[in-house]
Amino acid sequence: MEWSIQEIAKKAGTTSRTLRHYGERGLLEPSRIGANGYRYYDQAALVRLQRILLLRELGLSLPAIAEVLQGQSDPSAALRTHLLLLEQERERIGRQIEAVRTTLHKTEKGEELMAEEVFDGFDHTRYEEEVTERWGRAAYEKGDRWWRSLDEGQKKAFLDEQAGIARDFGRAVRDGLAADSDEVQAITRRQIAWLSATSTLTKEYVIGLGRMYVDDPRFTANYDKHGEGTAVLVRDAMEIYAERNL
Repeated sequence: MEWSIQEIAKKAGTTSRTLRHYGERGLLEPSRIGANGYRYYDQAALVRLQRILLLRELGLSLPAIAEVLQGQSDPSAALRTHLLLLEQERERIGRQIEAVRTTLHKTEKGEELMAEEVFDGFDHTRYEEEVTERWGRAAYEKGDRWWRSLDEGQKKAFLDEQAGIARDFGRAVRDGLAADSDEVQAITRRQIAWLSATSTLTKEYVIGLGRMYVDDPRFTANYDKHGEGTAVLVRDAMEIYAERNL
């Protein structure tokens, strides 16, 4: 069984133009092209499109999706991974919803809030093993102690600051600014200052962290939700800053 590009676009909630763009990027080739020039997609193409849309929902850029698809040749194994990620995200979002609901209820009732209730679902310790492996146990423990020393308002301000920095990097991408431009380097100085709150920064550390923003799809997604290519700009800008200043 196969479907036309218009049928697939309608069922997937996207556009024929988007599907053609995916084809041009090598992400989704039609199973065949008819004599009339129309594109048709079979079941395997549908599964691949589902994977693409799932990865887009996770915030990955098209280059990052291409790398993921290239490294996952077994569709069933890939879908199991997607399912696990989605279930974990559903659980995390569910906890956040309950945290916000509890905060709203207690605020309206004038009841005392507990920090554990407010920040349930916002658990930085899930990165403990990864941080320890990359930068050592001391680095994780230092950051963990610092984070736990903050009150609720300070934690929110810290996260809001990074969100603002990421948005400004995204705006720089949309404006076509270069990584070594004065404007982008000014944003990078804010990024470095933000990082210095939890880490002792060296040139190697900053460059390595910037590269991780591109190499790790989770970090890429965090930046590229502000515009495709944002993570790459951050990586390049951090490397330039480190070479010049550290």
